[in-house]
Amino acid sequence: MQQVRAKKFLGQHFLTDLSVARRIADTIFPVESQKPKVERQRVIEVGPGMGVLTQFLLKNKDIDLTAIELDRESVAYLKEWYPELKLIEGDFLKIDLNELFPTGSFNVIGNYPYNISSQIFFKVLEYKDRIPVCSGMIQKEVAERIASKPGKKAYGILSVLLQAYYDIEYLFTVDEHVFNPPPKVKSAVIRLTRNRRRQLGCDESLFKSVVKTAFNQRRKQMRNSLKTLVESQKPKVESERLEWFFTRRPEQLTVDEFIELTTIIENLKI
Repeated sequence: MQQVRAKKFLGQHFLTDLSVARRIADTIFPVESQKPKVERQRVIEVGPGMGVLTQFLLKNKDIDLTAIELDRESVAYLKEWYPELKLIEGDFLKIDLNELFPTGSFNVIGNYPYNISSQIFFKVLEYKDRIPVCSGMIQKEVAERIASKPGKKAYGILSVLLQAYYDIEYLFTVDEHVFNPPPKVKSAVIRLTRNRRRQLGCDESLFKSVVKTAFNQRRKQMRNSLKTLVESQKPKVESERLEWFFTRRPEQLTVDEFIELTTIIENLKI
């Protein structure tokens, strides 16, 4: 059967280096202790393409693999070459994962399309209490943004929202020449491992609004960006701690400080 044609509108760049594919497949279990003791760990592979990563995942006896692929040509290829693969034709972003797996946990892995990688991680957040590990390859710039620490230029919305619930590891960089067609940028492999924070201790929806609103004007003090949001709460009293936050720029705040800020704003409500 012919090779699958890479489609620009799907953001497809097929990995051709098997050694890199093997390394990515090995990232699904961060440490030996997290490997399943009795039952195999369910794993979703997003966008398997021609199965360069799939082949190594299928060989791992600790993994119960389900692949989700949108491209019909890739689906036909996978059915031909990997008939044993549990394959779902569809859009990962639109699939209800609670219907796919009504109970228990599942990990997520993939060579993620550049054009939807951020959306994939936002979806992982929706299932954060069911996804202990998410790993895979994305654009290097996005990986640096997700893993960035406070005070760095790359630190932003993705950094805060993901680090609130996951420990982030930037694992290794991947050069352009190991893809067909080669992308114009470098790639990177990262791993998200669920941390111990079960609850934020504040309104989660408001937390997201505070983070997104703050970074909308990231170069300015947060007095400017949060003015409308705070005024909408109609505070009864002035808050000295809130005033301290107002003099900071968003990239200076840690996740815990964003949680504290959200709690302050929440408590200003009438």
